[in-house]
Amino acid sequence: MKKGLFLSFVFLFAVMVLNTNQATAQDLRKNGSIVGKVESNGDVRINGSIVGKFESNGDVRKSGSIVGKIESNGDIRKSGSIVGKIESNGDVRKNGSIVGKIESNGDVRKNGSIIGSAQGVKKEYAAAAFFFFFID
Repeated sequence: MKKGLFLSFVFLFAVMVLNTNQATAQDLRKNGSIVGKVESNGDVRINGSIVGKFESNGDVRKSGSIVGKIESNGDIRKSGSIVGKIESNGDVRKNGSIVGKIESNGDVRKNGSIIGSAQGVKKEYAAAAFFFFFID
């Protein structure tokens, strides 16, 4: 019986550690500092406050209102107009021009330089976060 109890504690500890790592894996970093987070339910937090949400249907909400959409083809719409695109290779386009890249390891690049990290965040969400929450 003691062995079974011990294994149960080991299992619970492992689950706790894995959940802790998963929760911190969706941080948005800029210049090394955590500036935000995309939670598993799509909530976007900046400096600890919920500022928006990525809905499962692609809608982007800011302060409760729909402000845009992430299309299945990678188009990023703001107020109905296409303002950007996230390519399958991670390139981020704004008004047709490549302005950055979301690397497979989560690095966020602008003009070739690493400006942040979005490790564990879907690349579409990482790109859209800059269009909707970091750029006014």
